[in-house]
Amino acid sequence: MGIYVFISVLIIIACILQIMIVLVQNSKGGGLAANFTSAGQSMGIRKTADFLEKSTWTIAISIFVLSLLATAAIPRGGETQRSRLEQQIQNAIDPNAIPTLPSATPPASSENPQQKNQ
Repeated sequence: MGIYVFISVLIIIACILQIMIVLVQNSKGGGLAANFTSAGQSMGIRKTADFLEKSTWTIAISIFVLSLLATAAIPRGGETQRSRLEQQIQNAIDPNAIPTLPSATPPASSENPQQKNQ
């Protein structure tokens, strides 16, 4: 269970980083790079945009891989455990094996009890 929790924490951290990087970017190519508008830093603007794009893809791929690893690391019960439904089926009583007990009311006879007394 420890490795599953560790991978889950890594996924959460990667998701938070992904959110922060996406919020820094601008959908029209501005974002963080838009602050550097001087002509001398045109190479810096491009490198910042490239870094943000590469980091977005890298973190997205890492979230995907970590999700696959988390799926493989999910703690599962031992093979000796059964579902409750399966246990109830296995422990069910066969209706043919139940003994028939005498009923509380006597069976109805064809004779009238008043005729018997006379």
